[in-house]
Amino acid sequence: MTAVAITFLILALVLVWGGLILSVLALRARPEVEKYPAGGIDDHREDEAPIVHDT
Repeated sequence: MTAVAITFLILALVLVWGGLILSVLALRARPEVEKYPAGGIDDHREDEAPIVHDT
């Protein structure tokens, strides 16, 4: 392998594994959303059975 290929290999490894490590650390620091944005009115569709699809 050439020096350029080894350099790009190391760069790719650092980007991929570094991103994974940063993502894991970020999720450990703040695992859940503290406040959800305002949404629509809850119509309790999940309370009905069987599931009705709009087809």
